[in-house]
Amino acid sequence: MTQPPERQVRTAEQVTPSPPTSAPDARSRLTGVDVARGVAILGMFVAHLGDDGPGGRHDPEWFVVADGRSAALFALLAGVSLALANGRRVPPTGLALTRARVATFVRAAVLLVIGVVLVALGTPVLVILPAYAVMFALATPFLGLRRRWLLLGAGTAAVVSPTLIFAATTPAPDGRPSVLARFLGAADPVELPMDELVTGPYPALVYLAYVLLGLALGRSDLTRARTQAALVGAGAALATLGWGTSRLAQDALGADASPLARRLVSAAAHDDSTLEVVGNWGSSLAVVGLLLLLTRPTTSAGRVTAAVLSPVAAAGAMSLSVYSVHIVAIAILGNDVVWNPVSNGVLVTFVVVALAGAWLWRRLIGRGPLERLVRGAVHAVVPRT
Repeated sequence: MTQPPERQVRTAEQVTPSPPTSAPDARSRLTGVDVARGVAILGMFVAHLGDDGPGGRHDPEWFVVADGRSAALFALLAGVSLALANGRRVPPTGLALTRARVATFVRAAVLLVIGVVLVALGTPVLVILPAYAVMFALATPFLGLRRRWLLLGAGTAAVVSPTLIFAATTPAPDGRPSVLARFLGAADPVELPMDELVTGPYPALVYLAYVLLGLALGRSDLTRARTQAALVGAGAALATLGWGTSRLAQDALGADASPLARRLVSAAAHDDSTLEVVGNWGSSLAVVGLLLLLTRPTTSAGRVTAAVLSPVAAAGAMSLSVYSVHIVAIAILGNDVVWNPVSNGVLVTFVVVALAGAWLWRRLIGRGPLERLVRGAVHAVVPRT
């Protein structure tokens, strides 16, 4: 993400855990989805460890593509994982739905514990796992819905959540504090301790829009080339709509626009506006569709591409472990690897070690260590039938 000159805190372009419960076995995994998770991990590494040039801008500047979009892609893939782990194209009902909801709550609880431990390490990274735990919990009522209702829920979250949050947290044009600041007697910007819903760096009420779209995506036939191509086309259209509309609206508002109006039409990374959500929907769908197309197992080119990208897919398949290990590594090496990188050498080292380690682990052992922990916790509460 583009950092201000003072380089305050790097945000975590966090990780979506691989589906731990009733997930398809390795033979039926969608390689393109695993590669997409791996791509998001690389974006996370860039956001945390990439070199910054003068003024806090990325060096090279094209690294800006990781800002905001990696977190959005992970959140969308969290929804895909929930769908793949719970019925795929057919939503669960009855006892199966109850089991799916309990399993999702257990998964959220384990993510919260892991996240709290990582936060306690005191790195400059804003760990997203606590927010992900809340996102998973918020998604549980939607597990039994069909695709059209999931799409409606995603659209509602994308419009309503940013609008209400901005209305409550934006200072008035005359300089008076925001509604929330006046209510709490606090200063703007309001940052409530342990608040992952509204004032945290990854407000779950907004990110629910990504998770629900991912759930709808997971209820689709992702193995069809027609579906994959449609994702690329729809993604390009949504990205153009979100970011293009934002640019036009900002130009139209002018310098005298109110702070609330400027926030509503912004689509900058981590602004969490409706237009940013739409743009990030587009980039995420396009990435997933393109990677599914490139790794189709029914074509020789797809099998070759999947083999070449297997280290990235391995990192994506054990993304919770890879993310957590990288936070621990930052804690061991010290904060300077985040605050004061003198080159992209540390970034390259993290990427090479992560991809090589994940590839070897998947080939020799299989499921990642923290993925095993989550799976074991879920099965302890919801035994296999």
